[in-house]
Amino acid sequence: MMSFGGVAAETVMLYPNIFHDAPASLERARDFLTVSGPSDYFPPLGASVVLLGVATTVLTWRDRRLRWWVAAATMVFVAGEFLFSVVFFWPRNEIMFVDPVGTHSPQYLRQVAEEFVAGHRVRLVGGAVTAALAFTALLRWARTPSGARSTGTVVTAGRSDGSGG
Repeated sequence: MMSFGGVAAETVMLYPNIFHDAPASLERARDFLTVSGPSDYFPPLGASVVLLGVATTVLTWRDRRLRWWVAAATMVFVAGEFLFSVVFFWPRNEIMFVDPVGTHSPQYLRQVAEEFVAGHRVRLVGGAVTAALAFTALLRWARTPSGARSTGTVVTAGRSDGSGG
């Protein structure tokens, strides 16, 4: 959920400034993001989310109510954030922000920037799906009575004294 918040904030605050007038806006972004930028924040956050997602999947696997919600959240995050970033975003980041200025034509940089923004919309949807799955798992866990959490049993509503009345 934190990762989705970060990506959503980046979408609203940074991307309009970075991509509104490529290639000039890309050069300004290079000048602005010299000390730190998204590449300093998101890789460590993503790695921690993957590790915690895998750990949470393992630790909740025995609870059938949570198992597939947590596993699905982890899988969607790994596919939608990590794998999609490696395959789609990293090469475009290289073109826009690492290659020396003047290496690529303005037309090509505009095309790459448009592709990046379109791909980012897909990533944003994946982040929303991940957050929804993780939040659903959290709600299901929170609605479990604390005694049932520690014993692994499921408590249902009704009378337990057998009086029937």
